[in-house]
Formats: sequence, structure tokens, C-alpha cells
Amino acid sequence: MLATALTAACAAPGAPGGPATASPRRTGTPAPASPALSDRELCARLVSHWARETLEGDTYGDYQSMGLSGGQYEILLAIVAAARDTGRRQGARAAHELIDREARERCAARYGDDGPGGSPRR
Repeated sequence: MLATALTAACAAPGAPGGPATASPRRTGTPAPASPALSDRELCARLVSHWARETLEGDTYGDYQSMGLSGGQYEILLAIVAAARDTGRRQGARAAHELIDREARERCAARYGDDGPGGSPRR
């Protein structure tokens, strides 16, 4: 019985030593690529992510290991300090809301209404 199962598996199409099969072809249109983020959006996403990680105490790293510029790291440090204070007074949910709001506002102030293709490394 085992020999029969092994023989069948080895003779299956695509198995090593088995009959060759044509590779499946994809049909239709490929999925569209995600739109590029503006510098402002990228900054807000990175800063809010690392602010949460830092607030939870799950990570430590310098700004380069986080993928942040020096300016973004300054924003991060200010937001984390404010979020710690808010978290002590109003709880974790309020701290996370502050992180999102402050990251959007501070990154918008830093980068303005830039479009994709600018340099977030400032």
C-alpha cells in the first residue's frame, strides 16, 4: 500500500521524475500598484508606528534603525513625551488618539502639501 502511494505521488504531474506539466498562466489584468504616499503621509505613518512601539516599551533604536530622519525623530520624541503624560492621565486610548493626531499635524507642518516624489529625509 505504501509503495502504491509513493509510486502515485512520484508519477503525479509536476513531481520530480513525474510527467511535466505546463506552468499555469495568469489571465486578466494585474492588480494595480498601491499609490505612492506623500512625504507627509509617510512621515505620519512612520512616526505614529514608532511612537506606539516606544510608548509600549517594546523597542528602542536610534532614528536610523527606525527609518526616520533626524527631523522625524524629533517629532517622535515630542509625541511620545506628550502621549506618556496623556496616557497617565486619560488612559491608553487617549494616548493613541493623541499619537495619531499629533503625527498628522506635525508631519503636515513639516512637509506641507507635498506630493509623491519629494524627500522625506529631512
